[in-house]
Amino acid sequence: MIEAILLIMATPKKGRKPSQVKKKSQTSFSSEANPSEVTDSYWIFATRQKGSSYPESNENSGKWLLFVSIDNIDTVWKKIKLATENGLLGESSKVATAKPSPLATKDNLKVICIYTYDYTDKEDVMRIREELRKIGVTNKIPYKTNNATRQGLYEIKGNARISAYYE
Repeated sequence: MIEAILLIMATPKKGRKPSQVKKKSQTSFSSEANPSEVTDSYWIFATRQKGSSYPESNENSGKWLLFVSIDNIDTVWKKIKLATENGLLGESSKVATAKPSPLATKDNLKVICIYTYDYTDKEDVMRIREELRKIGVTNKIPYKTNNATRQGLYEIKGNARISAYYE
C-alpha cells in the first residue's frame, strides 16, 4: 500500500489547466528528476504519451490529491508518472518538489496531483481513482476541482470540506 496522509491543498498557480502546465517551462522541471532532489522549481510534470486521446480540460477540471511522506515521494511519483505516461490516468500529473511551498501545511509531506478533464464526468473520475488503487493508493484521498483552487480555497487558509469527492 502506498502511504498517503490526507490534507486539503493544491496547486498554487490559479487557473492553470493541465494542458497549459506542460507548456510553462519556467515552472516545470525534467520529468526524469526525483522530486526529493529538485530545489529550484515547485513542480515536476508528467503527461500522457501512450493510449487513446484524453478529452481536453474544461471549466470543470480537477485533480485527485495524493499526500505522501517525503521519505516515499520519489517511489510513489515514479509509479504515478509511469501510469500517466502510459495513458492509464488523465492527461497529466504533477508532484511537489523539495522546494518549500507557502501552501504546504506539513513540511514532511508532498502532494501529487492527478488531473481529470471534468469532475462532472464521474465515470472518468472514478476510473482514474480505480487505476490509482491498482498501483497501490488504497486509502481514501480527496478530489479537488480547479474552480476551488482558482477561488483560493485551501486548508491552510481555513477552508474546510472543499473536496468534490473523497474516495
